[in-house]
Amino acid sequence: MTYDSLLKELAAADDTVRHAGAHPAVPDRKTVIDILKDLQALLFPGYFRREPPIPLAELLAKIEACLTCQVECALGFQEKTGDAGEICRAFLSRLPAIKAMLLKDIEALYLGDPAAKSREEILICYPGFYAISIYRMAHELYVLGVPLLPRIMTEYAHEKTGIDIHAGATIGEYFFIDHGTGIVIGETTVIGHHVKLYQGVTLGAKSFETDENGNPIKNVKRHPNIGNHVVIYANATILGGETTVGDHSVIGGNVWLIHSVPPGTVVYYKEK
Repeated sequence: MTYDSLLKELAAADDTVRHAGAHPAVPDRKTVIDILKDLQALLFPGYFRREPPIPLAELLAKIEACLTCQVECALGFQEKTGDAGEICRAFLSRLPAIKAMLLKDIEALYLGDPAAKSREEILICYPGFYAISIYRMAHELYVLGVPLLPRIMTEYAHEKTGIDIHAGATIGEYFFIDHGTGIVIGETTVIGHHVKLYQGVTLGAKSFETDENGNPIKNVKRHPNIGNHVVIYANATILGGETTVGDHSVIGGNVWLIHSVPPGTVVYYKEK
């Protein structure tokens, strides 16, 4: 077998994925992760460091240039396009609001965890905050209609922390993740304010609607709604787009929940 024949076989082996050569360029995962780290350093200088250190104005200019390039690449993977520069500037204009949200998340973690000795400890050490910080930025790009890049970012957070938050999820203020390992939050999940999640929680889909050919139907509500001031303890599983957990409810550990519960409900696992 010659190299040429082997390469032809590889190219013809799967026609379900468009060949990268069909696009002007493909987003570069390493570059996207570098942008993410630069954004963290911009939002919290000194806590997230970049080497070599550069003035913040230069760092911001670098982020804009690199992000615009990656957005341009990503837009080639969808029919609806846009101006990469305008999208990038719109994203950058949201950074003060993102930081304000993250400061509230830090406060929720600090007040909710007796083991936290300082807010700075949360910034430096807590995987829950690390995953949330990445989600908040990825979510803004998702809202702006950028494909691929938000998913690259949140999957990087998943890789680093074991916390899987889809960029499409909607999460309110003062979000608390304790420990975090094994948490899964699906794309169409809606979470209110002052919500606490512990390790192993799944906010997932109960089932998938399919079309006449048996293919999953996209862009439908599949994941639950979680109200304000809700606590969900370790390894609880809450499924379904029609499932709503009312405000001020508590969901105990190891609970399997596929129906709505009214505000103020305590749900716990009871062995038969």
